[in-house]
Amino acid sequence: MSADSAPAEGPHPGPAANPLGHGPVLLLTNARLVDGRVVDVRISGDRIQAVGTAGSLGPLPAVPGRPAVTTGARIDLGGYLLLPAPAEPHGHYDSAFTAALPTAPAADPADLVRRVTEAALTALGYGATAQRTHVRIGDVHGLGRLEAVLVARQALRGLADLQTVAMPRLLTGRAGADGRAQLREALKLGATAAGGCPELDPDPVGYAQTLLEAAREADCPVDLHTTGRDLAQLARITAVLAPLRPRVTLGPCSALPANGALLLGSAGVRMVCLPQNGGCTGLEGPPTGLRPSLPRELTDARVPLAAGSGGLRDLANPVGRADPLEAAFLLAATGTLSPEAAYDAVSGQARLTLGLPAVRVDAGFPAELLAVRGDSLRGALAGGHSRLVVHSGRVVSRTSAVREFADTVALALPRQTNQT
Repeated sequence: MSADSAPAEGPHPGPAANPLGHGPVLLLTNARLVDGRVVDVRISGDRIQAVGTAGSLGPLPAVPGRPAVTTGARIDLGGYLLLPAPAEPHGHYDSAFTAALPTAPAADPADLVRRVTEAALTALGYGATAQRTHVRIGDVHGLGRLEAVLVARQALRGLADLQTVAMPRLLTGRAGADGRAQLREALKLGATAAGGCPELDPDPVGYAQTLLEAAREADCPVDLHTTGRDLAQLARITAVLAPLRPRVTLGPCSALPANGALLLGSAGVRMVCLPQNGGCTGLEGPPTGLRPSLPRELTDARVPLAAGSGGLRDLANPVGRADPLEAAFLLAATGTLSPEAAYDAVSGQARLTLGLPAVRVDAGFPAELLAVRGDSLRGALAGGHSRLVVHSGRVVSRTSAVREFADTVALALPRQTNQT
């Protein structure tokens, strides 16, 4: 039998022994970094306070006039790799878990809040402490879906940061009057960004122009869906949105031609790809898959590239997973991106797409961290199931995977105590 156990907690009295309820100081010991160093990491509040060689850190030193702060937890991360936490830059939580439903889900706000919350917690368990979900507004939906997502966002406060993108279907002409009004109201209610799919509007360029005006009025970013198939149209759309760059994100662009990367590189926009199947419910038609060479073309053209999950067990991806490491694995498995670049797409670049500060395992940086079972990034991407997630300096999730084998066959192999 082999066990992939949870990180060990140090002996501490009272409730501080539970890292999910620790005090103002969190000490992570014996953590391995990507560069191979084994370190201790001390967290105070929502920031990394110090990083030192293993065994070198203890409680916060006393400040003149104040006692030393010792309340908190000590967690032994021996056998774990410590990484900047990933983020989910492109989800569709309002349609999550609907693939198995016999009919379209009824407009039940309570059920929608439950599904959105479950989707966000699923992504959090995998390590995504910051997330962005696209939400359909207008038409028969009105603002009901957005209001439910905002309720879930409030309930998740302290566990994960959840951003929302308001997605009207139509914005131009007489038919788009309702969408224009709903978009402005959605941004007033608290939607983080303006979005949608210009290709579904009779006037895609006019759609982008309307989004630009609404986004500038609300001082928010734009996050658009596009296949990227029509380069001439894509060039006009990005030209319209030029005043907002670099606060413009496109995705998933799964049909982008080989020369389209150069266009996006010169446009100064960000892009989010969806490695699982290349599509999502924000586009019409079946997913086309992600062209394997596209990530390399985009990075060669210096397009800031993030990667997301897209659908979570919805009609666009009935087996979709909300695991950022899955997206990174798929990017690295094709050989077009290195494991380091693939993980950066779901961590550093994903956070930049969400407008969040960078994270490094170093003093002074936000305490947004993921500890995953493994001795290297390659090992973590290949099968790191046990995970511990730190958000805003607090352990918010832990997953412990255990693997057992029957004893009917004796193998002349050592016990795989550090494998997942």
